[in-house]
Amino acid sequence: MDIRDIAAKSGYGVGTVSRVINDQPNVSDRARERILAVMAELGYEPNSNARYLKMRSQTPVAVFVMGVGNRMFDDILGPLQAALAREDEELVVTYLNGDVDEVRAAVDYQQARHPKGMVFLGGELESFRASFHEIETPAVLVTADASQLGFANLSSVTIDNVAAARSAVGHLLERGHRRIGIVGGNRASGQIGELRLRGAEQALREHGIELDYERDYEPCDFIEIGGYEATRRLLERTGDLTAVFALGDVVAFGALRAIVDRGLSAPGDVSLVGFDDTAFSQYAVPRITTIRQDAARLAERAAKLLLGALRDGSPATHELVDFELVERESVRSL
Repeated sequence: MDIRDIAAKSGYGVGTVSRVINDQPNVSDRARERILAVMAELGYEPNSNARYLKMRSQTPVAVFVMGVGNRMFDDILGPLQAALAREDEELVVTYLNGDVDEVRAAVDYQQARHPKGMVFLGGELESFRASFHEIETPAVLVTADASQLGFANLSSVTIDNVAAARSAVGHLLERGHRRIGIVGGNRASGQIGELRLRGAEQALREHGIELDYERDYEPCDFIEIGGYEATRRLLERTGDLTAVFALGDVVAFGALRAIVDRGLSAPGDVSLVGFDDTAFSQYAVPRITTIRQDAARLAERAAKLLLGALRDGSPATHELVDFELVERESVRSL
């Protein structure tokens, strides 16, 4: 028998049970009484030496950031750190390359550092589905929806990526564009790229257009060079495009350079829409029309969800925050 059995029987998360066992103060009286009653009922006796060592070695909140140089996550990280600091909570940040399994990395980190909680900025749902059951602390996944995973200690906060992408492509269609290329992400089920592609497909289909993936889509990582190379290949292959939808602003920055290097202008020859509204998008030439994810709001809600789980034993919660299409200078009407 271990604390997972106590969690299942009591109805509280593993992280809450762990805090009761370790006699930590950040648990509601109701949760503490219920968990202690279940422990007594099941005859559970924790190892006091192990508990002491764990309490001595516990570290601040661990934040795992997917992708080095992801500007959207950088925009979230600052407000997240500030929100936790106001509650006297510290965090330690770990940046992970895009090919690293973030949940396995978190499991290894947990074994070595015993963080009190975790925040994941980005992540692949398949990784969570496969390995998150090994995570014992409360955690929040930001910019992806974990509601279908069913973990009692994993909350999430994100936007409706499908609806947001549908809005972005719908804007191009309203401006008269019919030959629209798409760059960024990949088509793997459940990933951010796939969700945004799904929204783009919906918008096109509403106007009687089927997205031809072989002709009009180029996958790439969410980095500038990825956007540059993907857009270069797309423009070489498909010369009649009048617009490009980049699945992230960082991809759009690379796409803008590729358009110019081909001797074209944006939006004169090729209109461009990004996604995220990172800080740099309003300083590009032209300023990039994009979907705004409110980084400060995402950070605020992530901190609130994590603190609720840590201090009150709040159950896993999954929230959607609003998005907004921000019209700037990179789209022209046909």
